[in-house]
Amino acid sequence: MISLTITKQEDDKIINNNQKAARMRRQRGYQWEDTIVKRFNCTEKWRGFRLGSPSIALPDVLAVNTEESTIFTIEAKSGTSTSLPVPADQIERCLDWIKTFDIYKKRNVLLAFKFLSKKRLGIGKYESRELREFFKIWDESLEITDCVCTYDGKFYAKLDGKRKEIHLKECKMPFKTKQMKDST
Repeated sequence: MISLTITKQEDDKIINNNQKAARMRRQRGYQWEDTIVKRFNCTEKWRGFRLGSPSIALPDVLAVNTEESTIFTIEAKSGTSTSLPVPADQIERCLDWIKTFDIYKKRNVLLAFKFLSKKRLGIGKYESRELREFFKIWDESLEITDCVCTYDGKFYAKLDGKRKEIHLKECKMPFKTKQMKDST
């Protein structure tokens, strides 16, 4: 029988590494949200706002164009993996917000994905790849469920532990993006 024992020092190192990784993921998310807001704010007629921390029931970003009576609530995801998940409650939260602002004629929930130019292979191991961004428009006729976007821009609902591809339209943004050439 093999006995595995972890010393207090090794245990602390594992916890510390996990905390660092979690902090890095949050920082990537904040940076992506910040980038989206800055892009909207540098665009004529648009205003973008980062709304707060994840513990508050708010979308990540709110963007409005009063001249064109348009509002977007945006859930932003960023990472180094080959797929980025979106929990159902975050989609629902964004939908609740656009329904609240019924004064706007065009109201959309956008799911903004940024796949970083490095792909994580393992702990501290990465390979280079093309940076990609996708801005998907949530289809309100769909059942709200946990979803995932892949590096190639495909979008899947997670139903009963299985992935089912769903086709969401790509939003033409009012600013320059790093979208794939053939995804528009």
